[in-house]
Amino acid sequence: MKKAAIYAQSYTISAEKEIKTLVKALEKHNVVIFIEKDYYNLLNSNNVLTKKYPVFSHFNDLSNSFDVLFTIGGDGTILRAVTYIRDLDIPILGINSGRLGFLATVQKKEIKEAVESLIEKKYKLQERTLLEIKTDPEKSSFSELNFALNEVTIARRNTTSMIGVKTYLNEEYLTNYWADGLIISTPTGSTGYSLSCGGPVIMPDSSSIVITPIAPHNLNARPVIIPENTTIQLEVSAREKDFLISLDSRIATVDQKTRIFIKRASFTIKTILFENQSNLKTLRQKLLWGEDIRNKHSS
Repeated sequence: MKKAAIYAQSYTISAEKEIKTLVKALEKHNVVIFIEKDYYNLLNSNNVLTKKYPVFSHFNDLSNSFDVLFTIGGDGTILRAVTYIRDLDIPILGINSGRLGFLATVQKKEIKEAVESLIEKKYKLQERTLLEIKTDPEKSSFSELNFALNEVTIARRNTTSMIGVKTYLNEEYLTNYWADGLIISTPTGSTGYSLSCGGPVIMPDSSSIVITPIAPHNLNARPVIIPENTTIQLEVSAREKDFLISLDSRIATVDQKTRIFIKRASFTIKTILFENQSNLKTLRQKLLWGEDIRNKHSS
């Protein structure tokens, strides 16, 4: 590992100790460090760093010469970091500074150990599918960042009225979901919003997409798992003249007459999995599977 980028959200200086530990561990191995510009400015204004570092502020400032991009925060931080990486094939490693995440799996006390494992190449890369969206007519806000790692969500806007989402798979009609909205989720996103709406957990290496209705009014509507190479077409009807589309955390208002086309993106995101980690282990810890929480505090 010769070159690394570091990204964290820049509205708070909550992970001061973590960034110091990470920078020190990387510099021990002479790794060249780039830091996202807004975060770098935050660190400087709080006198966290002792020297200057090169910065990046856009996808165009990075290249496939980077060996890894570290994020400090939670899963939401990784979703934002993806907009900088896109199709550059830079692996992501998430350092968790909050609650246990599904993506940000390195805990604070494991930072030095994680860097050593990277140097010694004791890890494997996990490819994660993304979704790509196109609209007719085209929506300018999706022209550059038209992809999502977790999910694409269609939702009602500023109203208590439900919306109808006519859904077609490979141009064949599936159904019209009458609901508060519809979630099209990757395996990565299956443990997020989709799960809270009754969707299934899908393992990251499954070649599947799940369609999950949000509070469906047609009560026989259930989540549907489909092959990841399926093209999805959506047409929305609503009392309001427009509705919302969100790609992970990026939201746009769209006219009701807009048709939406969703398919698997042409690139994947690589996440790093160390030898002592597994997806099943993370699931057990995060979802408390196998834990008898009723009797945990009774002794």
